Amino acid sequence: MSNDARTLRRAAHRRRVYRQRRFGAFAILAALAAIIASLAGAGKSGESAKEARAAAAAAAAKRAAEQPPADGGPLAPSYVGGLAALWAPANVVAPQPQTAAAYLAASKRPGPAGYILIADRGNNRVLVVNPEKQIVYLYPNQEDKRRGRALFFNDDTFVVPGGQALIANEEDNHAIVEWSLVDRSLHVLFGHPGEPGSDRTHVHTPDDAYVLADGTMTVADAYNCRILFIREHRIVREIGESGVCRHDPPAHLEPVNGDTPVPNGAVMVSEVNGSWVDEIGPEGRLLMSVKAPVEYPSDPQPLPGGRILLSDYTSPGHILIIDRRGHVLWRYGPSSGPGRLDHPSLAMALPNGNVAVNDDYRHRVVVIDPRTNQIVWQYGHTDVAGTSPGYLNTPDGMDFVPYGPRGGPDYAAVVHP
Repeated sequence: MSNDARTLRRAAHRRRVYRQRRFGAFAILAALAAIIASLAGAGKSGESAKEARAAAAAAAAKRAAEQPPADGGPLAPSYVGGLAALWAPANVVAPQPQTAAAYLAASKRPGPAGYILIADRGNNRVLVVNPEKQIVYLYPNQEDKRRGRALFFNDDTFVVPGGQALIANEEDNHAIVEWSLVDRSLHVLFGHPGEPGSDRTHVHTPDDAYVLADGTMTVADAYNCRILFIREHRIVREIGESGVCRHDPPAHLEPVNGDTPVPNGAVMVSEVNGSWVDEIGPEGRLLMSVKAPVEYPSDPQPLPGGRILLSDYTSPGHILIIDRRGHVLWRYGPSSGPGRLDHPSLAMALPNGNVAVNDDYRHRVVVIDPRTNQIVWQYGHTDVAGTSPGYLNTPDGMDFVPYGPRGGPDYAAVVHP
C-alpha cells in the first residue's frame, strides 16, 4: 500500500473514531439530562414529573439538533460549526432576492467559487476576474480616464447592496467614492480628496467603507480613532472620539482598521494598537472585546458559531480563525516558500469553504483550501508587480461576486460580510 493511501486510510479512521466518540458523548449527556430530570421530578406529583421529563427530553433533543455534523473538517472543532459552516446564509447583511440560489450554487464550485473583485490599489484600479483569470470588468478604463474619472490609492472596494454601484475608500487620498456599474459615473461620498482632517466633514486615512441595507455608509476613520456612520454627506452616528485614541470601547478606540457590519446591526472593529477586536451593538453597547493573538489585526470577519476570521498584517503574515475568547481554531501562515504571506490585509470566507486572501506585498490574491492548507487558486504573479493582464500591484481589497443565471457576475446577489 502506498504512503498516500495509508495516510488517507488513517485519516478516515481518525474521523470515524472521532464521530463515534462525539456521538457517545452526546448520548451520555442526554442520559444524564434524563436522569437529572427524573430525580428532580421524584418528589413532585405524577403530572409534574411527567412535564419535567418531557421538558428535559425536549431540551436534550433541541441541543442535539443544534449540534453541527461531527465531521466538520480540520478547520475548526465541529461544535462551533466546522468547515461546513465557514460561510452561512444566516450570517450575511442585507441579503438580496437572488442571494440564496446564487450562493448555494457557488458552494458547489471549486477554487474561488465565482468572480473575485480586486481593489488593485497600487495600480489605482478595480478589476473583476473569473475563475479562469480573465478580466471581465475594469475601472477606470481609457474612456473613463478621458472623462476625468480616476481612482487614487483605492483601498477596500465593495459592491453596494442591490448591485448598482461599487464603493471604495481612497485611503491615502482621505476620501470615500462611489461609481455606478450602470453608467460608470463617479462621485465623492464623503471627505475632501487630498485633505486629511478630523472635523465633521473630513476623514484621516479611511478604511473599509461599506453601504448598509438602509443606505447608511459606515467607514473606519483610522487615524481619527473612530467609526463613522454617514448619510447624505453627514455623520449621523459615530463610535469613538476624534483625537482621543485609547482602548476604552465603545467610548474611545485606538487607531482602527476594520468596521465589518454584522447581521444583528452591530459592527466588528479592529484596533491596531493592542490587537483588539471589538463588537459594538447598534445601540452603542459593547458586546465583545478580545485581544487577538496577532501583531496587527486586519479586517475581522464574523463567522457562524461565534468565530472570527482575521488577517495578521505582517510578514510573514497569517490568517486565523479565533473564538470570542481569542483561542486559535485554525491558522495559516507558512514562514517561507510560495505559501508565505506578506502583509495580508483581508481574508474572506467563500461559500465553498475556501478562504480568499489579499496577499498585498506579494502582489497577488490567493484562495486557500483550509482542509489542506494549500493555495488552490491565484491571481497575480508572486513578488512581481505589473499592470498587464494577470498582474497586480499591492492589491488591498476584494469582494466575492457569484455567477448569475446567465453566467456573468451577479452583482445584485452580493452580500456582506
